[in-house]
Order: sequence, then structure tokens, then C-alpha cells
Amino acid sequence: MEIRHLRYFRMLAQELHFGRAAKRLFISQPPLSRQIRELEEELEVQLFIRNNKRVILTDAGKYYLAECEQLLNNLEKAKQHSRQIHLSESGVFNIGYISSISKKKLSELLKQIKKNYPLLQIHLFETSSHKQLDALEQGKLDIGIVRAPIMRPLLTQVNLYEDGFVLAVCKDTVLVDNIKDIDLSSASFISYNSEYAPVYHQKFLEICARLHFTPTIIHECNTIPSILELVAYGVGIAIVPKMAIQDCTTSNIHFLEIGIASDITTRIVMTFLINNPSNVLLPISDLAYDTFK
Repeated sequence: MEIRHLRYFRMLAQELHFGRAAKRLFISQPPLSRQIRELEEELEVQLFIRNNKRVILTDAGKYYLAECEQLLNNLEKAKQHSRQIHLSESGVFNIGYISSISKKKLSELLKQIKKNYPLLQIHLFETSSHKQLDALEQGKLDIGIVRAPIMRPLLTQVNLYEDGFVLAVCKDTVLVDNIKDIDLSSASFISYNSEYAPVYHQKFLEICARLHFTPTIIHECNTIPSILELVAYGVGIAIVPKMAIQDCTTSNIHFLEIGIASDITTRIVMTFLINNPSNVLLPISDLAYDTFK
């Protein structure tokens, strides 16, 4: 018995007509009849009832069709998986990202990668831009989503989007809808650690200067969720990237526009090692670009 016997049998079972089945298989009718007869002889069962008007599956034929379908589907999956392994579409692919990006969009990207590369394991690393750049150069990350600028000659970069800033306040403690009604010079601020996120910290101070005050920073954190949690509990207020609004899960935070500093933004880019040998790097980077742009 050969695979073609199974494929011919399945096609005839679908069409229940020798002429139509032979046409779909791109063969003439006599070879199809011969292959079916050989299969029945080897199995020692009658799979079809034939007469001049129609072809009917026997009970044995119906059972064998179900088993045949499963076997052929498994063979196709095995072929696809073997090709993926051959093309390095399996194994591990490491993605780094800063905490302020949209987790909704990150989830969409992961789902699309899973759909296109079911054998590929994605490992995620939420960490600072600087640490991602080091990891990329060391070959520990395949793709990083970071805050520009990047001054690394071994890395290439693709612009994803520009992100502005908003003021996050606790609804229980700040009962205004306009940033002009807040005494920012006496407010307690929660911010990123200046060494952990220097670009963000620089933009934060630039916004404060535009608003003519020097911030009083009482707490520093390393992630946007941590900053927003402290804001929600009324510990202080924070200037955060606009993208953080999309992932904020608490209803106790109000985000206020910073109109006078709306032109102050940061550029979020995707970066990777120029000579990364992964065969899936460019396709996945295209998926990331389409998702985040």
C-alpha cells in the first residue's frame, strides 16, 4: 500500500464518481479503477458498491475513510513541521520590550506569530532600552522594542510610532479636569528611575521646564504599571507615555492632556542585530511593524 492509494481512495469517496475523481486527480479513469481495486485486494474488503448509475461507500469504506482522513492529515502536519524545522521556524525567538508599549498590540503580535509559526517558542523580556541593546549585541535577544535614540553600529532600527505624554492623577485626590488647575510645583511625583530610563527622564524634565516648575520626585519605579499603581493609590502623580492609557486597568486614574508640551514626544523603534542569522527574523519584524505602526 502506498500513499497514493489513500489519496485516490479519499478523492473517490468525496466524489463518488470515477470520472470526476480521476479528473481532479489529473489521471485517466482506468488507473484510478486499478488503484482502488489493488487497495481493496490488499485490505480484503469491499470499499465501494459500484453499478452503472452510481458509486456508494460501504460501511467498511466509511470507516476506512475516517481513518484515512486522519492519517493523511497527520502526514501533512508532519511534512509542515519538518519544513519548519529545516527552515529554523522552530526553537526559541527572544523579544524584548519596554514597559510602556501597548500590551494589547503585543498580544496581537504574539497571536500572529503563533499562527504563522506554531512550533516557534517566543520568550518575552520586559526591560529597559539600554539592557535590551546590550542583550541584542550579545545575541541574547532577537528583536528589541525600545525608546530612541540608538547609537549602536551593529544594530539596525525601524521606526514604529511617536509617543507623547499625559499627566496621570488619582481621581480620589485630584478633582480637576485641566492640568492648569493643579499646583504642580507642590505636587509629589512618581517617575522612572533616571538611570534605568534616561530618555524618558530627560523628556519628563523637559516637560516640567516647559510648565515652569521643578518636580518633587518622591518615588522612582522601573515599570509603567508600577508607576500607575502608586498613582491609583493616591501616592502621587506622574507624567507617563500616552500609550499607557491603552493598558490602564484601573478606573481610579484620570489622564490629563499636557497641551503646552504636546510637541514633546519620544520615538519607539524596533531594533535587531544586522547579522542575526535567524530565518524568521525579517518576517517577524514585518509582523511587528504592521502591528505597532
